[in-house]
Amino acid sequence: MRTASTMMLVREASAVEVLMVKRNHAIDHFSGAMVFPGGKVEPSDADPAWAGQVQGWDDIPEAERSPRISAIRETFEECGILPAVHGYAADPGGTMALRSAMDRGEASFLAYLQAQGLQPDLRALTLFARWRTPPVVPKRFDTYFYLVEAPAEQVAQADGRETVSAEWIAAGTALDLAARGERTIVFPTRMNLSLLARSASLADAVRAAALRPARVVEPMVELQGGQRFLRLQDADGYGPVLEPLRF
Repeated sequence: MRTASTMMLVREASAVEVLMVKRNHAIDHFSGAMVFPGGKVEPSDADPAWAGQVQGWDDIPEAERSPRISAIRETFEECGILPAVHGYAADPGGTMALRSAMDRGEASFLAYLQAQGLQPDLRALTLFARWRTPPVVPKRFDTYFYLVEAPAEQVAQADGRETVSAEWIAAGTALDLAARGERTIVFPTRMNLSLLARSASLADAVRAAALRPARVVEPMVELQGGQRFLRLQDADGYGPVLEPLRF
């Protein structure tokens, strides 16, 4: 099982909006789906040098440090936004070559931040949810969902490889579009959009996340009438959910 992390970048416009990116159809995982920026936690995200490059190191449990760093790095790679950092306002187009080199493993995110004197604050990220894929799924992930306020001065720009577009959208609107078949949004993403849609503000969403019990959500697989379904438990906090299992 691989550890992954994803970032729910939220801003307050006419409604609470979250940034979603569209996965390239050429990518084998979630191809064509609308997702939050994110990806696998890489060994570089656990480099001991991060201890001196981020704020809040000692305030974050050891097991969560690299997932938080990964969420920040993946957000920068995929859409050019650098969250949880004060005083950063680079044009995402101006960092496209760097982001591409990072994606190819030819440039270091840590080295870039060191050179720029930038220190992300890991405490700015709120743990929104943590999901594990059930054992029947071929590719299993232990995924951390983080919530963070979107930097007002930064503009999202898809990287053109993993992601081909980016859009700010209210959670309820995204769910309606998915229900009508106008967006492809996978099960965990839809479930976390449904939680976000219950909050009237970013502050409400942060408070609600803090009040939820620390819990790993792992959908149960049930067989009904010859078809497999995913079921969430009441304690998961999403309400009664039963959905056909699709690979």
